[in-house]
Amino acid sequence: KSTFKTGKRYILTGEVSRYFVEKNMLHPDFELLGEQEEDLLHFRRIVPVYSETEGLHQKSIRRFMMEVVENYASNLMSPIPEDICRRRRLMEITRAVRDVHFPPQEEDIRLLSEMRSEAHRRLIYDEFFFFQLGMALKKKGTVLHPGFAFKTGGPLLKRFYEILSFPLTGAQKRVIAEIEDDMAQGWPMNRLLQGDVGSGKTVVSMAAMVTACDNGYQSAIMVPTEILAEQHCRSIRAWAEKLGLRVVLLTGSLGAAEKRSLLEEVRTGAARIVVGTHALISQDTEFSNLGLVVIDEQHRFGVVQRASVRAKGVNPDVLVMTATPIPRTLAMTVYGDLDVSVIDELPPGRTPVTTKLIADRRRGEVVARIRDAVAEGRQVYWVCPLIEESEALDLENAVATYERLGEELAGMRVGLVHGRLPGEEKARVMAAFKQGEIDVLVATTVIEVGVDVSNASLMVIEHAERFGLSQLHQLRGRVGRGTSRSTCVLLYRHPAGPLARERLTTMYETSDGFEIARRDLKLRGPGEFLGARQSGAMLLRFADLDRDADLVAPAITAAQAMLRDHPAEAAAHLLRWLGSREDFLKA
Repeated sequence: KSTFKTGKRYILTGEVSRYFVEKNMLHPDFELLGEQEEDLLHFRRIVPVYSETEGLHQKSIRRFMMEVVENYASNLMSPIPEDICRRRRLMEITRAVRDVHFPPQEEDIRLLSEMRSEAHRRLIYDEFFFFQLGMALKKKGTVLHPGFAFKTGGPLLKRFYEILSFPLTGAQKRVIAEIEDDMAQGWPMNRLLQGDVGSGKTVVSMAAMVTACDNGYQSAIMVPTEILAEQHCRSIRAWAEKLGLRVVLLTGSLGAAEKRSLLEEVRTGAARIVVGTHALISQDTEFSNLGLVVIDEQHRFGVVQRASVRAKGVNPDVLVMTATPIPRTLAMTVYGDLDVSVIDELPPGRTPVTTKLIADRRRGEVVARIRDAVAEGRQVYWVCPLIEESEALDLENAVATYERLGEELAGMRVGLVHGRLPGEEKARVMAAFKQGEIDVLVATTVIEVGVDVSNASLMVIEHAERFGLSQLHQLRGRVGRGTSRSTCVLLYRHPAGPLARERLTTMYETSDGFEIARRDLKLRGPGEFLGARQSGAMLLRFADLDRDADLVAPAITAAQAMLRDHPAEAAAHLLRWLGSREDFLKA
């Protein structure tokens, strides 16, 4: 009664419910209806809905925003030239800001809610423009640092090509040429190498490391797990020993005496190629003359870790590698400060992997498949999931599966490997599996990357609905490495949820890593997809890398032109846009 005044007109909005014959509206929003009905802020118009905070009601926020937009939007300035705006048919920036907050009545509500209105497209273009300005500045900063101008095509590299037991693919040759061009420049290489599972990235990185050795410099390759480090070390050492190059392996599980001895070899330069995990970035690790850093599975490392290994040398060349294909739009955007190479061709002899979706109630059929595979002399992986990010539960699950399979597959040699095993024990189990001494290996996702056992032809992934697309694709890549027909069984709990069904269907429909990555990006969004680089992607508030892909390339062109023609102005505009988020430039 104290709120509503007799003789005044009000507009009320809310949810109408029926109670018998009466209609009720509980806790409605309301506004006094004045003489100018078109001045209404909360009713009879397309109304913006903002994220609320405690003590601040939607109507108050809306009123504040209206005052801000009305009083200050006209002061907004955009560095994007008018001719580009006309050519791209972009709305003027002041109008775009007004229309996003308080759109005209005739605007399509669906386009607004999907951020596809003309006003949104203008703000999205500006986001891409500033983002690319930041990437271009980061790239320019790399070029300004003096690096090593390596001489390419040296005697060690020629000898390396001679000892290879297989021909390089056309894609490998092309990528090696791109890397050599970078290494010959007088500034540090900063290149991203993408290659699907089994595309032959290791031999490409070895060619780069041999080039560094040809010039008298050391190389370091950092990988996320000890199993992968040992795998790389075996492959690299097999080539390096024939070239007279000393390779050492640094991991956290080394004994004190052995560690001291190896660190001394690294410090004096006796070790020409150093393979390691995070142990590479410990304070104890000193290089004699580090010229090349290779970071494998780079998304597993944070910004600080990548910077730390670079700091072990003086502006070394950097090659980062990933077996997780990155969709083109994402590579152009979030990895815009890196030059990108893609190995888009698999070596001959790789057999396609057949993918089967099987509900867990048919587990007995899967066990029968294992018996058949082992009877044919083949080996099998059985992968258990990580449960709720808990190492303890993960281990319990793997051990329980190992014990159950041991009973179901009596007479067969069943092994177990997981992340909490001591390094030596992990290495022993993996070596036994590789040598054919284990028929069925029960494992957690420690075998996700890099493990290469050509005789393994069957992969069973238990609770496949719990895995992400990228993990499933990486795991499937552990089989199909020999000449035998290979199968990946995705064993899932029925019924799977809608997102899990989409992931499993994608795995069934395609083995193309880039198509899988594109769908993964659509399902998860860029922040979760990118991992270590997600802070960069999170700067994009309006832009969607899939929906707005057509705006990326023109924004890159415009940003590069501005940095070239007006560098000081470009930097000032970028810092204003970043505000307190300038750490983005250091990522």
